[in-house]
Parts: sequence; structure tokens; C-alpha cells
Amino acid sequence: MLRTENIKRPETIDDLLDPELVTTISRLDYTSKKIFAGKLRGERRSKKRGESVEFADHRPYVSGDDIRHIDWNIFGRLDRLFLKLFLEEEDLSLILVIDCSASGDCGEPNKFLYMQKLAMALGYIGLVNFNRVSATAIGDQGVISAVRDLRGRRRTQELARWLCSLTPDGGLDFREACKRIALNRRGKGVMIILSDFFIKEGYQDGLRLLIGRGFDVFAMQILSPQELKPPITGDLRLKDIEDGDMAEVTISAPLLKRYHANLTAYTDQLRQFCARREITLLTVSTETEIDTLIIDHMRKKGLLR
Repeated sequence: MLRTENIKRPETIDDLLDPELVTTISRLDYTSKKIFAGKLRGERRSKKRGESVEFADHRPYVSGDDIRHIDWNIFGRLDRLFLKLFLEEEDLSLILVIDCSASGDCGEPNKFLYMQKLAMALGYIGLVNFNRVSATAIGDQGVISAVRDLRGRRRTQELARWLCSLTPDGGLDFREACKRIALNRRGKGVMIILSDFFIKEGYQDGLRLLIGRGFDVFAMQILSPQELKPPITGDLRLKDIEDGDMAEVTISAPLLKRYHANLTAYTDQLRQFCARREITLLTVSTETEIDTLIIDHMRKKGLLR
């Protein structure tokens, strides 16, 4: 796949986040298949019992309980002590992982620009809901850049500046990147990985490292229309955009048919690997509008509500 020529890199938040999209996604929030205990009290209901304002149940008072939570109305009626129980509110972390290898700088629309815009939209949803948002860029050195513990709408510009500073280049050491992310995690949370997942050494070891650390992982495989249906023919000399490997091929109808079969098999293998490990996978063309992706696809997968 040829690198996109003369692409305009985003410079400000306006290049990443459309005002109409903001209106559409502002009412959304993240959800999770797992229960996460955060450091701060947030606005998320938990199945644990705590001390928030929403009543849940009663239980008999035992010595040592906080007398401030005794239900004195019940005591007046039954002459027995019962404790009020409430739904505890929990904080949810959002971790965005962005593949900054050179293979992302291809296609029309450009895959990496699409990932930047999608990451901005997903990060915005987390920030306006006062979730703790972190983002990590990965490449040939593993983790190459990160921004951590952003919270609140006022940190939106900071996330946008970080995303605009990223440039796709080089290869991808996916296992090393996932190892670093897993070792540096803070608590548990929802992790969204944005990548084409075209990784020569494989994605399996890296993903295993992440699910073993308590993350609720969503994998977003971002592909360009030209990768899904290559518009090329004739004799070509191809060069790998990441490691420089060369190959001479003649593009014919049988070869394109075999390419489609291999791509389908690879994507199916990725999907089956993820399904066996409770990782949610979405394979997305960059032709898909981001609002459609978020509203119609990601909500149906249970990531957003």
C-alpha cells in the first residue's frame, strides 16, 4: 500500500473534532462488562455497596458499624437497628492505544488521520463524563509517547495537542509496547486499541499481556478501502513501508482473488483470537463516518451507552 501523498496533518482540535460530532457524542458514556474500582468517586453505578446518595437496601446493624447510617425510622417502628446500604459510585479509566507505525500512513482516507480523529472523539466522550483518560502511542521502540490521567472537559485541548504531535513512522514492536502498557497500568479500565493489526511478529503475545492485567479490551482494526479492494494491476515492485522488504509481483485477477482470501482469513483469525479471550473486535474501513462508527457500531458492541 502506497503512503498517502501531500496529506494535511492536523494542527488543532478543530482539525480533529467536528462541532456537529461533538453534539452527537456528548450524551454518550462508556460502559464495561467488568466492575472497576477507581480511586475517586464518580458518576458510575457499581454492584458494590457503598456510601453514595442512592439507596439500595438494609441489613441488620452489627457492632462496629457507622451509626450515622442507622435507619432510625425502622428503629422507631420495630425497635431494631438496621443499617442503610447505598449503591457505591465508581470511577472508570479509559486507555487509548494508537499504532504510530508507518503502515498507518496509507490509504484514502488516510488510516492514521482516521485513528487520530477517532481517538479524539473517544477521548472527548471520556473527558466530558469525568472519566480518567490516558493515551499511548506505540511504534518501533514499543511505547513512544503517552499522556496520562486527563480528567474533565478542560483537558480536551491537551489531548488534542498530543494527538496532533504524533507522526506515523517506522515499524511496530507490539509485544514490547503491550508489555510496557501492562506494567505501567494504574488500576483497571476500558482499553481501546487503534491499529491495522498488520504486525509481522504477530499480535497474539501482546494482546495476551493486556488481558492478563485486568483491562476490558476493545480492538479497532482500521483499514483503508484500497486495502479491502486494491485498485492496482500490472507488474509492480513492492517495498514494505515499515522494514523495506522488497517483492516483485504481477497483479492479476487470480492474485487479487488470493489476496482477498488471505485478508479475509487473517481478519477472521484475529476475530476468533479476540472472541476466545473476551476482546471485542471491530474491523472498520476509513470510509465509515466516525459518528456512524460510534453511534451505530460501538454502541451495539456494548462499549458506549
